[in-house]
Amino acid sequence: MIEVIVSDRCTNCGKCVEVCPTNVLDPSQAGPPILARVDDCQTCFMCELHCRADAIYVAPDCDRRVPTTSDEALAAGRLGQYRQHSGWDEWADQFPNEQWLMETVFRRAGEAAQRREPQER
Repeated sequence: MIEVIVSDRCTNCGKCVEVCPTNVLDPSQAGPPILARVDDCQTCFMCELHCRADAIYVAPDCDRRVPTTSDEALAAGRLGQYRQHSGWDEWADQFPNEQWLMETVFRRAGEAAQRREPQER
């Protein structure tokens, strides 16, 4: 589940808001996006993968939050680790990138969730 957006690193590009298939984030006028609906996070890592500033940490536990502060994520070296190990962007020459294969699946799941009736949620 998405745990933290490090405001000191965030460039406010809005890419994380755009790629999230379940609309977890809301844009912010001043500062990083707002973690508005964390319980809807599917732990797809799309926000973390698309964050070129390495400002987002998504914990691998998809069932519950794993409270993490910005300082803890920085100290543990978690920021950017998933992008690196996935061979995303600047890491493509060093690690194989297989994540792009899932983007369509996650997007379709998000679209299906949006089409459901509110009482079914």
